[in-house]
Amino acid sequence: MPGNLGAVMRLCACFGVAPEIIEPCGFPLDAKAMRRAAMDYGGAEDLVRHADFAGFMETKGRSRIILATTRGAKPLSRFDFKASDIILMGRESAGVPDSVHAASDHGVLIPMAQGARSLNLAGSASIMLFEALRQTDGLFGDLA
Repeated sequence: MPGNLGAVMRLCACFGVAPEIIEPCGFPLDAKAMRRAAMDYGGAEDLVRHADFAGFMETKGRSRIILATTRGAKPLSRFDFKASDIILMGRESAGVPDSVHAASDHGVLIPMAQGARSLNLAGSASIMLFEALRQTDGLFGDLA
């Protein structure tokens, strides 16, 4: 959804992290959609785009893929991040295909109240990114 992409782009801009998207996207990523989604926090030139998951995998190098998932094997509070990790988020409505789960190095679950299904994608990305940066001394200012 454009709103989620915009929120994630703002999140990444505020924490100095480069956002990436793996196609297909659920909406057209044209210049108008990008302006509406990102506001003044970036545009199409600030977003790395991959044609598909295979193309993304070719660029990851030795980085671990940490998948945020409701099917995660390890709670976020017990996961140890490395500075080179890539946090991967799936679609809010459907998550990621089984093949992406299999290709990920770790599945991480954000603990929630009993009966809750899932958080908003941008909210989940915020929680995951903050914890990863906190653990790897990647925060700015007095919070570090």
